[in-house]
Amino acid sequence: MSTESSKDPKSIYDFTLKDGKGNDVDLATYKGKVLLIVNVASKCGMTNSNYVELNQLYDKYKHKGLEILAFPSNQFGEEEPGTNDQILDFVCTRFKSEFPIFDKIEVNGDNSAPLYKFLKSGKWGIFGDDIQWNFSKFLVDKDGQVVDRYYPTTSPLSIERDICKLLGVEVE
Repeated sequence: MSTESSKDPKSIYDFTLKDGKGNDVDLATYKGKVLLIVNVASKCGMTNSNYVELNQLYDKYKHKGLEILAFPSNQFGEEEPGTNDQILDFVCTRFKSEFPIFDKIEVNGDNSAPLYKFLKSGKWGIFGDDIQWNFSKFLVDKDGQVVDRYYPTTSPLSIERDICKLLGVEVE
């Protein structure tokens, strides 16, 4: 895992991360877009439904400014054990996902990726800042600020209205 960040980030645009192929991605390239950031896993009971619905949202709204950023993590039940190449192959072959898949990271604990430390810095839920499980979702506005956080069991399609509100479009 290689994640870089400024010491005192003001938005998600202050981070540069590795994608699933090891390339640096400056999140500032997403300025002006609405982002849904999700920690994902290939072998979770929620994998199929989440990837199917994430793909539906992406297909409907990518041309209107939505980006979905997927961050594989093996911290929950060891449900993302593969290499980055295996993860990319699984996601792209099985689900035909076109949204960006990043380097496998940790989302909790001492080795938590700086981006996730930033995402979790709000006051969230009954479990404090920790990510509860695979498929936790963060909705980020066009200015790079986290505006909402959704539990792993929250269906991606159930937050379509929230996404559309940030995009300034009607639900399709």
